[in-house]
Amino acid sequence: MSRSINEVAVAALSRREHSILEIRRKLKLKSFEEDEIDACIEKLINNNLLSEERFTESYINMRKRRGYGPGRIALELQERGIDELQFGDFLDRNNPDWHDVMRQQYCKKYGNRLADDYAEKVKRAKHLQSRGFPLDWIFKLNSMDLDEY
Repeated sequence: MSRSINEVAVAALSRREHSILEIRRKLKLKSFEEDEIDACIEKLINNNLLSEERFTESYINMRKRRGYGPGRIALELQERGIDELQFGDFLDRNNPDWHDVMRQQYCKKYGNRLADDYAEKVKRAKHLQSRGFPLDWIFKLNSMDLDEY
């Protein structure tokens, strides 16, 4: 017996928050029709089961806990159909917590010692940049004692 479109959508949402684009993709994969998908999404939104605001906040917190920076998270949110106007407030790049996340990520990978030679500094900077931290933050981190940062 196959599940209804509402059952499929609610089952996905019961596991974690989703963006509208993610739910749309999952329902398309299950071969539901476009008009069915649109109606289902509208119903989920109206019943407050699907919320891009909740998804955005949840996603940012989850990725931040895993050591990713604001640049990478912003890109991932855009890939999931969230517009920068929707996540700008949640992804406050001026929040000092981001610097703590970057320092923790650095220490987790490299310990409490800064790189001595240029090649190692470049390698470490590339790692932090790939995790979504801005270069100016990385350069500032590389130029001072980790405890001061």
